Amino acid sequence: MANILEEIVAYKREEVERFRKELSQVYLESRVEILRGKKVPSLASALKESPTGIIAEYKRKSPSKGWINKEAKANVIPKSYQENGATAISILTDSHFFGGTNAFIREAQLSGVNIPVLYKNFIVNEYQIYQARLAGASAILLIAACLTTEECSRFIALAHDLEMEVMLEIHKEEELYYSELGADLYGINNRDLETFEVNVDTSYRLAPMLPEGSVKVCESGINAPSLIQPLRQAGFNGFLIGEHFMKQPDPGFSLKTFISQIR
Repeated sequence: MANILEEIVAYKREEVERFRKELSQVYLESRVEILRGKKVPSLASALKESPTGIIAEYKRKSPSKGWINKEAKANVIPKSYQENGATAISILTDSHFFGGTNAFIREAQLSGVNIPVLYKNFIVNEYQIYQARLAGASAILLIAACLTTEECSRFIALAHDLEMEVMLEIHKEEELYYSELGADLYGINNRDLETFEVNVDTSYRLAPMLPEGSVKVCESGINAPSLIQPLRQAGFNGFLIGEHFMKQPDPGFSLKTFISQIR
């Protein structure tokens, strides 16, 4: 498969410009300003305090596999995840590649979700960070491979100013220097963002190179409960799991079963 990341990032830049024409950033900022002081739950704290650290992902589609669960409802599955033991919820908000939308976060919260929500998208512009705050996210994902260090630093500062946390995603050694920029959590993605191939060994290799004491999240390829304890021993606090649950008839029950089998 061609370089999927480049395709997604190019599309995102065009998409943001379309959004700007529909709703100006100035107006978006004014809406977000009203939310100042309305606290959102901390993703980092939740993961540090959780015995399982599962971030259950609401993911309907992927570029590599197409539709995973097209009929999945945002007002049903995230709540079911919460009821069945999720520490936090990750919600894909990209529409074109992942079948998501910003509105899914609000739908989930209106259904009763009150644990931390990670805004999962390919953020390349400040505009998207305002969108995330307005949607109700606790934290945003920033992907080192999509951003310069200057952009990443600026986006972290803006997210913090808007009272959200940042999970900085790294997927190879060459990106480790981004960990000096002051993110709240570090995600190691076992999926190669250029080919979408997955190798969990990436997490074991990179974890010791991240700042000591930092909150670490393992992403992609976690398809068995037996993987959790070895990864926890390697220093991980969180485990982001989406496809493994979403491809099941009842994702929430699949999560409950998964947690019950962690040894």
